[in-house]
Amino acid sequence: MNSLVLLILGAVLFIAAYATYGAYLAKQWGISPNRKTPAHELYDGVDYVPTNRFVLLGHHFASIAGAGPIAGPIQAAIFGWLPVYLWIVIGSIFVGGVHDFGSLLASIRHKGKSIGEIIEANIGKTGKKLFNIFAWLTLILVVGAFTSITADAFAATPAAGTASVLFIFIAMVFGEFVYRRNANLAVSTIVGVAVIFLSIWIGFKYPFLQFSKETWQYILLVYVFFASVLPVWLLLQPRDYLNSFILYAMLIGGALGIIIMRPMLQLQAFKGFTVVTKAGPQYLFPILFVTVACGAISGFHSLVGSGTTAKQIDSEKDTQFVGYGAMLIEGLLAIVSLISVAYVAKAEGAPAVIFANGVSEFMSSFGIPREFGKVFITLAFSAFALTSLDTATRLARYIFQEYFESETGKTSWIADKYVATAITVVISYMLVTYGYQKIWPIFGSSNQLLAALALLALTAWFVKTGKNPTFTLVPMIWMFAVTLSATLLLMRNFYVAKNYLLVFLAVALFILAIILIIVTYNTLTNKKTGKNTNIKM
Repeated sequence: MNSLVLLILGAVLFIAAYATYGAYLAKQWGISPNRKTPAHELYDGVDYVPTNRFVLLGHHFASIAGAGPIAGPIQAAIFGWLPVYLWIVIGSIFVGGVHDFGSLLASIRHKGKSIGEIIEANIGKTGKKLFNIFAWLTLILVVGAFTSITADAFAATPAAGTASVLFIFIAMVFGEFVYRRNANLAVSTIVGVAVIFLSIWIGFKYPFLQFSKETWQYILLVYVFFASVLPVWLLLQPRDYLNSFILYAMLIGGALGIIIMRPMLQLQAFKGFTVVTKAGPQYLFPILFVTVACGAISGFHSLVGSGTTAKQIDSEKDTQFVGYGAMLIEGLLAIVSLISVAYVAKAEGAPAVIFANGVSEFMSSFGIPREFGKVFITLAFSAFALTSLDTATRLARYIFQEYFESETGKTSWIADKYVATAITVVISYMLVTYGYQKIWPIFGSSNQLLAALALLALTAWFVKTGKNPTFTLVPMIWMFAVTLSATLLLMRNFYVAKNYLLVFLAVALFILAIILIIVTYNTLTNKKTGKNTNIKM
């Protein structure tokens, strides 16, 4: 199979889906440009800030992408390229795109609050408490995981660490000029992107920040603390916006290389429903759909959309562009990732290495030196792992504050943003030092379970507001089937390995999901009053 066919077919399907299905969802959900968004209604200059749709797309895309759409397809390729490709395309259009678009819109309609608040409004306080605890713990796992991953990358590749630190200061200068000195966005973007690529060259030539993994861990945890509490326009938003151009360059470079080279896929199309690996037998269902997370659907996206992005939407008409559009772009990146591993018959090494080798090979077709290409791709991979890290910390802070605000009032000291961030960072550090990699296998399932729970919240909201919930109901049923099955497999595997801590975590996740399903069902059917709510199919 020629990889160019997969790339072009995917791009055409995504463009068509945005223009048709995305527009249809917007019409069904009653998108109104005349409705005042939380960014205007609750403007505070810190979290609630009306933002240009293109800037926000960059921020949102960089936040949700991270390393997920690269690592997932590469790891799932053990089943062959065909099932992975089908899940990326179908999942992005009908599952992940709906999940992201709906989560963003629901948050906007609930004053920019998180999915937990949406659950409280449509399901009840018990559902909100359970979801917020689950979401916060999952975000703690994200912070711990990406702190470890990023620290490893920076320690092994000082160029990546040097360039990433330079990114931070460049972003703050960009934010100051654009948001406080009213500098022209187009001119500022051109200058900012040029300086960003200059910093990559400086990092490549003069990697002056060379620290151990442990030192980088401390540096990163200090960084995410400030990224969580500083005004979003000063650091998080401009850094994500400028970083998105690196990801765009990586995506365009890989796509252009594929168009020029037209490499033939060496990987087998389908290897079977069960594949034996060093870790034991792997089953296509449900493992494939848990492994390919960000490239098709990811619960983390709902937290980003209902956490930072919803507070910055300038007009409700931008929700399709930002929410649905970013998911489709991420799907295209996942396709490029899949091609990069399918091009090499026996790809070995970490996903970042496989991806860097494949894409740098494609980019060499139009004159980019292979070695420089590898460094650039590795830098981009590290930069977006860092983006997921700082976004997750801020989201954890939001959820922590919301939980205790609802219990003790806004004046409670524990709901203070500095306290909430400090607690999040300290516990994340404890996970890192404990050896978080030991519980990494359960993270994939917990992330996808988050997606199922977000779809559950959206379905409840649509039922309560009299809208057709079919668009979220069907993906919700599928994702619960996937995640609950995967969690049962994890219970068995962890028990056989005598890792009883992970058995406990898997059981807790499973029970949490079942309880939320029951609570939601009881709420929507009004069992206590004997009334039934009919769900339109």
